Amino acid sequence: MNMREYLVFGITIEKLCMLYGAILVIFGIGISFASSSASLTSYIPSFLGLPLIISSYLSIIDTNRKKLYAHISVFIILIAFLGGLDFLRSIGNPFENFWPDVSKLFLLFSGMLMLNYCIKSFIFVRKHQ
Repeated sequence: MNMREYLVFGITIEKLCMLYGAILVIFGIGISFASSSASLTSYIPSFLGLPLIISSYLSIIDTNRKKLYAHISVFIILIAFLGGLDFLRSIGNPFENFWPDVSKLFLLFSGMLMLNYCIKSFIFVRKHQ
């Protein structure tokens, strides 16, 4: 184990971001099929997950630009989190639109969790430079 590498459940943050991206892709496709939605907006988690997978993968293979790709990954996760905040608009009547609200809540809480891990990872790296 490299002491300069931040781990979450024994997984590097780059691999965790790739995993989260894959989960977003699968979640977006699953929500779209579960809701029988013909709208492209139901695929928003998938649209966020795919570039997250790519940027996370690039941060693993291109160590010279790892910092750049890591910041791109965090920016994508931030967009997911901020998109999930849209759930608060329906707080007076939550789950009136069940599937969109489930999707927004998932983005909100998973994005918040991933942002937490990424920020802790950045702090860890700065402390160990």
